[in-house]
Amino acid sequence: MRAVALILCSLLLAGCITAPRLQPSLSRSEDVVAAYGQPRRIWPEADGGRTLEFSSQPVGRRCVMVRLDADGRLVRIDDGLSAASRARIQPGMTHEQVSRILGTERSRVYFQLSGEDVWDWNVEPDQGGYGLRFNVHFRAGRVVRTSQSMVLAHRRFPGVAD
Repeated sequence: MRAVALILCSLLLAGCITAPRLQPSLSRSEDVVAAYGQPRRIWPEADGGRTLEFSSQPVGRRCVMVRLDADGRLVRIDDGLSAASRARIQPGMTHEQVSRILGTERSRVYFQLSGEDVWDWNVEPDQGGYGLRFNVHFRAGRVVRTSQSMVLAHRRFPGVAD
């Protein structure tokens, strides 16, 4: 049994078992849904296209954002939680602007003393050994700053984050 599990893991790591390859301008919305399942949200775009959000929150570390044109053809696929996407979050942005970039958040917490509403996302850490959360701090519905938080494994339950 252990040998079978090792072989499957090796195949997955080698990329032999993957979702169907999607190609810009050729793949259609049906192909995207077949590869990723039903989107969590669909964002309308000004040009008549739309962006399909496939967020893995609250436990995952990715948010696949699939941009389709007005005819339903694939334009591009982005990871909404990549370092480049997180760098796009700037002071003054609204809740919707942030969600359109990062996707659905893991959690929201309101801190009464600071007046901040803090949303967070699990993201890929720079190195192993800990989890990482990207936090966006809002005041009066606008971004005031961003931060990151390390998430250490629970002492009593190794492998489970606090």
